[in-house]
Amino acid sequence: MRPKSPRLAVRAVIINEARLLLVNAYPAGQSALLCAPGGGVEPGASLPDNLRREVHEETGLDISVGAPCLVNEFHDPQSGFHQVDIYFRCRLNGSARIDPDWQDREAIVSQWHWVSEAELAGLQHKPDSLGAVAFGQPGEGLSYDPLEEILR
Repeated sequence: MRPKSPRLAVRAVIINEARLLLVNAYPAGQSALLCAPGGGVEPGASLPDNLRREVHEETGLDISVGAPCLVNEFHDPQSGFHQVDIYFRCRLNGSARIDPDWQDREAIVSQWHWVSEAELAGLQHKPDSLGAVAFGQPGEGLSYDPLEEILR
């Protein structure tokens, strides 16, 4: 049996007032795992267009998409799920305030956290390199994380 192709997703690295935006990664609090906002790519739209759509769906925020800063792969050995995430540096167009009543139309994201670099170190998050990429020097170029196992 031929393995499924990896799923392609886009994620936003958004820093506001020295804080990174994270969202919960599983619906209904099934896990404490946090990640950058974003999601699956829909065919026929550019990666930046997909990312603007995903961030708005999950947070209600409007963003401008900048350069890619990280490519990360992860997989679940039990199910065979494999995803490739492309992270982009983004900036807010307008306020960083997320309406506490905002609802993700897919009912996956229900928590939003603006975290400092020190706070991020104490939180369960993926990918492992997110802090270094988010809080490192913006001109450091594109990073690559090889296959990481999904945590729950």
